[in-house]
Amino acid sequence: MSEEWSSAHLRLAVEAACVALWRWNVDTDAFAMDPRGFELWGLAQAEGVQFEELSSRIHPTDRDRVRAAFTATRSVVGSFEIDFRIIIDDDIRWISARGQGSDGASVDRTMFGVFLDVTGRKQAEEGSELLAGEMSHRVKNLLAIATSLSTFSARTATTVEEMNQQLTQRLTALGRAHDLVRPLPGEQGKAALLGDLLSILLAPYDDQGAFSGRVRVAVPRMGVGERTATSLAMVIHELATNTAKHGALSSDAGSLDITGKADDEMMMLTWAETGGPELTEEPTLSGFGSRMMRRHLEGQLGGSIRYDWQPTGLVAEIALKTSVLAS
Repeated sequence: MSEEWSSAHLRLAVEAACVALWRWNVDTDAFAMDPRGFELWGLAQAEGVQFEELSSRIHPTDRDRVRAAFTATRSVVGSFEIDFRIIIDDDIRWISARGQGSDGASVDRTMFGVFLDVTGRKQAEEGSELLAGEMSHRVKNLLAIATSLSTFSARTATTVEEMNQQLTQRLTALGRAHDLVRPLPGEQGKAALLGDLLSILLAPYDDQGAFSGRVRVAVPRMGVGERTATSLAMVIHELATNTAKHGALSSDAGSLDITGKADDEMMMLTWAETGGPELTEEPTLSGFGSRMMRRHLEGQLGGSIRYDWQPTGLVAEIALKTSVLAS
């Protein structure tokens, strides 16, 4: 190697790129790594480590796939790359293993490659996928809401003009709810009252108004901060969309009561539907909307939800941390 590319220069380049070096003896299954490799895998530095010892730290879902990929490199000519997760204590890291395939590319039955920590990139990709999924779900929800509001208006209106007026009022109410959780420039930081937020969010689903009609709200007076208002609105929209499509508000005789009680630590909301279609079996909550709602509740609001499927409708207990709700 020329003076221009000495081993010392290459080592500096490897360190600058945060690359961990490894070599694998295909006969003994022994791995050797540089100090960065042992640090990356959360292992004490040693002369070598068996592949099975590394495998014990690979996420169970990825373990067989990684083993199969490394075995396949012995017969597949050319470069290879595989991304997988490892578990270090309570931390999950994404690792990218890269090398050159086929035994013909080995030296003394030893193959060489690098490990890269790609956790940041994977988290960004997962965040983008989650955002795309959430946006798609929001659009579908809005279409479902618009369809439900059209049905409500058509059911109660006697003329086209009356239906148009009712539908316009309900869509306007949705816009008011959006303004409440997404303030205009210069109005950020203002807290909304919990009762106002719930009433405005649910007003489009009511035939006579949030307090006097079939949607009734009675909760303690408490402010909801701008940071958490959107998450709470997503939860309420999801519940409201479901009850409008399948629950109490899909029926002329159905009604919805939201009540609450609070202490210094928790706000407990009860979502009680009555008069809807009779439930013959408990619904399966495995869709994106249910997962998204739990993510907002648990991740953003420090809360939880418990479902009680009564024959007359859903009764849900929603727990929210008061300190988080007001932030």
